[in-house]
Amino acid sequence: MNNTLLTNLQAFYDEDPADPFNAYALAIEYTKSDLKEAQRFFNILLEKHSDYLPTYYHAGAFFAGIENVAKAEEIYQKGVKLALLQGNAKTHRELVSAYNNFLDEWED
Repeated sequence: MNNTLLTNLQAFYDEDPADPFNAYALAIEYTKSDLKEAQRFFNILLEKHSDYLPTYYHAGAFFAGIENVAKAEEIYQKGVKLALLQGNAKTHRELVSAYNNFLDEWED
């Protein structure tokens, strides 16, 4: 992980925590080095910036990756609905595909 990048991202977040992109960038960067911090920032996004659509694809994959299957499924479902509500057809297709792949992987 690039410590300078992480330091800069943290500074942006500290300066403007209301901007969801700042938390999103930290969550993505932390997936490379610190899963606990990545989880914390994904949770911040899901709780405080629930309308920030880019979160759902990566958060779903993250929680599936740490085997929190129930949370991953909930995230994918919410993301699919949100993409429809926002009229974002491309992201809707991507989330449906990711969700279907998730279901294929985690079905009994």
